[in-house]
Amino acid sequence: MILEAKGIKKSYGNRFNRTEVLKGIDLEIEKGEFVSIMGASGSGKTTLLNVLSSIDRVSSGHIFIEGEDITAMKDKKLANFRKNDLGFIFQQYNLLDTLTVKENILLPLSIRNMKEDEVEKQFDVVSNELDIHELSEKYPNEISGGQQQRTSAARAFVHQPKIIFADEPTGALDSKSASNLLNKLKQMNTNSRSTIMMVTHDATAASYSSRVIFLKDGLVYSTLRKGDRPQEDFYKEIMSTQSVLGGVGVES
Repeated sequence: MILEAKGIKKSYGNRFNRTEVLKGIDLEIEKGEFVSIMGASGSGKTTLLNVLSSIDRVSSGHIFIEGEDITAMKDKKLANFRKNDLGFIFQQYNLLDTLTVKENILLPLSIRNMKEDEVEKQFDVVSNELDIHELSEKYPNEISGGQQQRTSAARAFVHQPKIIFADEPTGALDSKSASNLLNKLKQMNTNSRSTIMMVTHDATAASYSSRVIFLKDGLVYSTLRKGDRPQEDFYKEIMSTQSVLGGVGVES
């Protein structure tokens, strides 16, 4: 077990005007899983990702990552844990325009006391897996959106984090670039047993994962597992569950 959440609740506002977004969620993620979170707009999927990844604090409940209760960590320790042990891919690529592709990818390693040859080795591995090694010296404004998102993914993987959290990573990409990125994420999940948790509103994107957790009104509604069946069959079942939930939208 790499992640365990128990009784997760999250509310916003004050005691006079309070909105409860997550209403008591329990879930477990095994090491090496590729899990998607889906649900209609307002279901709580982005809020869930934010609290599981320590971007936001829970109102109540506990989150354990490899046995460590991150909900009990003080701010400084939590910030260090986030930098060292977690990886993030966002819809907006969040690359620094003044840094090259290589420099952006290596940012998570800049805080570590690593030998130069080890840094180069890790860069070579992730940049080759994501087909961006030849872009090393280019700047973000010189490459396509798909290449920028693969650079963002490489930055998330380069320090070998415990979990990668991806928030609508294909949201700003065309279908070909999205498919390319998802194939690469699936490949890295398979080859290096990287654990990935992805929020998406897109059934096609979710069909690349091994399990889909659907939220409704701040609670887990249902879970689908791909198993050994073809991706197309998994996609159809995801679409069927989506239709029962009344479709999905991009959550703010």
